[in-house]
Amino acid sequence: MVAERLSTADTKGSINLRIETNTRQLIDDAAAVLGKTRTEFMVESARQQAIDVLLDQRLFALDSDRYDAFVRALDSPPAPGPKLQSLLRRVPAWKK
Repeated sequence: MVAERLSTADTKGSINLRIETNTRQLIDDAAAVLGKTRTEFMVESARQQAIDVLLDQRLFALDSDRYDAFVRALDSPPAPGPKLQSLLRRVPAWKK
């Protein structure tokens, strides 16, 4: 299994993008400041943004007071409203 992951990690693909000339120049200038190629800069930037987006959906930090309030809210959810009750009474599309 580890060997499979290693061989997959070594496989590279390509992504083709059409971008405006001024955007390309901006990327090239930023990459040059960091001593990177356009590809290195774009891949690292896109990868970091992807990580941030995914973590933002899964991880959040709270101080102890807010954490306690969050746990209390989870432990005592509100009673289901009419819209939720209606949704739960509907027959799923795959059972029709």
